[in-house]
Amino acid sequence: MLSALALSTAFIAPWCSAADLRTANRASLWVTAEDWYIDSVATTAEAAAATVTACLSVAAGDAPSAHDHLGRFLAEIRADLAAAPYFDRLRHLWQKELHRMLDAELREWQWRVARAADPSDLPTPDDYLDNAAGYGATWVNVSHWIATAAVENEAQLVDLIDASLEVEKVLRLVNDLASYGRDRTVGDLNIQVLGVDEDTVRRLAGERIRRCQTLLASLDGTVPQEAGYLRRVLGFTTAFYGETDFWGSGDHH
Repeated sequence: MLSALALSTAFIAPWCSAADLRTANRASLWVTAEDWYIDSVATTAEAAAATVTACLSVAAGDAPSAHDHLGRFLAEIRADLAAAPYFDRLRHLWQKELHRMLDAELREWQWRVARAADPSDLPTPDDYLDNAAGYGATWVNVSHWIATAAVENEAQLVDLIDASLEVEKVLRLVNDLASYGRDRTVGDLNIQVLGVDEDTVRRLAGERIRRCQTLLASLDGTVPQEAGYLRRVLGFTTAFYGETDFWGSGDHH
């Protein structure tokens, strides 16, 4: 998993040095840990919500508790970003994206609990896809763009966030294709569990990829390298998930 994460960031931003990729790599690891904690450790709604509250508090600048390993790691990422030249003017967008991601994680937690109580109690496919921010990619991207001073004003970053959120929906679809076997075994949500067959998922992914390409083309005049970054996210991830996923399971049958 560590190799896959490191290789993905290196491929997506080949113009970056190892130091440039530090924040993207660490943010990706933090998302993995946070996702595991809410999915597998938090057994009550109160515990899941408390984790989100603690993380948002740290992102806002508060010190984490001594035993909050997740919060301490997030504080380290925040400290790295604080040294970036435009963090002060863009920090609110970083926090907003973290909030969006964690809200999506909580929503998915609630969906799983509801499904456990009643197998027919499922979100609609549209609601599920609209919750793709829980995947965490956009927050990682925002962290990377701020850390590398790739954008210097709010308008540029907002445009990139909008595009990244659309890319993230594609990632959700192709990840679900790759991980369906594991998700079905462990009881995780997957769009195919919601009644969308594999052929339809592939068609939807193709349609959304074309939509993303049009959106990214509109950014080439203002943030060409970052638009290229998101194109490489699409290219790498759709190819990668055709064979496996970050957890090492390629079973999608």
